[in-house]
Amino acid sequence: MRTLSVTFAVALVATPVFADTLTRDNGAPVGDNQSSQTAGAGGPVLLQDSHLVEKLARFDRERIPERVVHARGTAAFGVFESYGASDLTVAAPFKAKGKKTKVLVRFSSVVHPSGSPETLRDPRGFATKFYTDEGNWDLVGNNLPVFFIRDAMKFPDMVHSLKPNPRTNVQEPRRFFDFFAHTPESTHMLTYLYSDLGTPASYRQMDGNGVHAYKLVDARGHVSYVKFHWKTLQGIKNLSSAEANKAQATDFNYYTNDLYTAIARKDFPSWELEIQVLTPDQLDSFAFNPLDATKEWLSIPNLKIVKLGKMTLDQIPASFFEVTEQSAFAPSNLIPGIEPSEDRLLQGRLFSYADTQRYRLGVNALQLPVNAPLAPVHSYGQGGELRQGTTTTDINYQPNGFDGSGDRGRGIYAEEPRARLVSTPLSGTTQQAIIARTLNFKQAGERYRAFTAAERTALIANFSADLKQVTDTATRTQIAAHTYAADPEYGERLAKAVNVDLAKVKAIAARLDDKQVVAGARP
Repeated sequence: MRTLSVTFAVALVATPVFADTLTRDNGAPVGDNQSSQTAGAGGPVLLQDSHLVEKLARFDRERIPERVVHARGTAAFGVFESYGASDLTVAAPFKAKGKKTKVLVRFSSVVHPSGSPETLRDPRGFATKFYTDEGNWDLVGNNLPVFFIRDAMKFPDMVHSLKPNPRTNVQEPRRFFDFFAHTPESTHMLTYLYSDLGTPASYRQMDGNGVHAYKLVDARGHVSYVKFHWKTLQGIKNLSSAEANKAQATDFNYYTNDLYTAIARKDFPSWELEIQVLTPDQLDSFAFNPLDATKEWLSIPNLKIVKLGKMTLDQIPASFFEVTEQSAFAPSNLIPGIEPSEDRLLQGRLFSYADTQRYRLGVNALQLPVNAPLAPVHSYGQGGELRQGTTTTDINYQPNGFDGSGDRGRGIYAEEPRARLVSTPLSGTTQQAIIARTLNFKQAGERYRAFTAAERTALIANFSADLKQVTDTATRTQIAAHTYAADPEYGERLAKAVNVDLAKVKAIAARLDDKQVVAGARP
C-alpha cells in the first residue's frame, strides 16, 4: 500500500489533473469563486465554506509591516561585471576580469511612505544585493554621499522628527528643523538635499554611494579603508522644484515608470563601481575623522581611486511584492574580503537593518527566493516562522565530530579559517563621547561653493521654502547660523530668505567651534 501511495503522488506531480483550473492553496479545485455557501437562499453564510474563509484570511494578511524608512521603492535585476582582479580584496565579485555576478538593486525614498509620490524631495536609497558564489553581499547606501548624523544613537530621533507628527499624522518642517538646529553635523547633508540633487530626474540619472567607510581585506590579511561609489553612465540629471511638482501632479510613479520603460526598450541603465582608498595609517592625518558618515573624502592628496567594474540593470521583476517588497537588505550581509569599519553610524546599522527585516519578514527572511543566496547555506539555525528546506541530519549543534553519515569525522559544517575577521588594534577605555575632529561646517561650505550660481539660487529657494514654514524664530536663526558658519554668503542669503536677524545669525555663527560642537547644546 505504501508503494502505491508514493507512485500515485508522483503521477499527480507529473500530470496534474487541474493544470488550468483555479485551486485553493492546498491544490484542490474551486467549484464556485463567485458566490458564498449559504444556509438556503436567504440564510447566513456557512463557516464550512473553506474557500471563502481561506480567501478572506489571506486577503486580511496581504500586507506585511511597512519599512520604517525606505518604504517607497522600486527594484530591478541585473549583472555586475568585474574589470579585473583587485589586489585590495579577496571578495568574490572582484576575483577575475570579466567575472559576472547577479545583482538586485532597490531604489527608494528614505522618509516618505509606500504609495507617496516618488519625486518628493528626499534622499534616494540605492541598495545593491550581489548574489556571489561566497554568499550575498548587500551594499546599502544612498544617492547622496553623506548623511545627517554620525552616531546611530541619534537615528531613531532623526527619523521621528522627519516622520509625520504623531498627533496629526502630518509631516512638519518645525519638527525636523528643530532637530537639525540641535544637530550641527547635519548642515552638509541639508546642503546636498536642498540642492536639486534632492530631486533627481530619474533613478537612472543619479549616482549611488555606500556613504560609510568599509574595510577591504586582501589575501595576506592586509586592510584598506574604502568608500564605494556608483557612477551613473547615463549622466547626472536633476529636476527643479517646479519640474518635480509638475511630475508628481500627473504621475505618482514617475521614477518607476521611467526605469521600467527604459529596461523594456532595452536601454539598460548602467553604473561603474568606484572606490576611494585609504590605508589605516592615513586615518589620523586629516582635520576630520574619515569614518564620520557626515564627511566626504575630499581634498586628500594622492587619494587612490580604483574602478572595480560595471553594473547593468536589464530585468524587471515579475512580482512587486515578491521582489521589491520582500527583498531584505542589510549592511551586515557581508562576504569574505569585505568588513565594516568603525564608523559609529554603520555599527548601529549592522544590527538595526537586519533586525528590521527579521521583524517584517520573520527570522527566516533570508530563505525567501529574492533573499536566498545562490551559494549553498549550511547553518545550524532551526525552526522559526516560515522555515524552508528539509532536515537531513540529527546534528543541529557545533562543534561536532561527525561526517554526515553518522561516522566520526571532521565535523559537519566546520569553520573556514580563511573567513576569520581581521584583528583591529584598540586603545583607551569605554566611553560615551562625541568623536574628535567633527569639523561640522567646512565641507558644507565647500559643497556650496562648488555649486554654480544657478545651483546656489535653487538651493536657497528650496531650503527656504521649507524653513520659512517654521514659526519659531530661534530655530530659523540657528539653522541660518549653521549655514553661515559653512559659508557667509550661504548664511546671508538663507537668513534673508527666511526673514531672520542677520546680526544674530553672525553672532551665533561666531561662537560655533568647527572642531568640536557639543551635541544638543545651542550656542
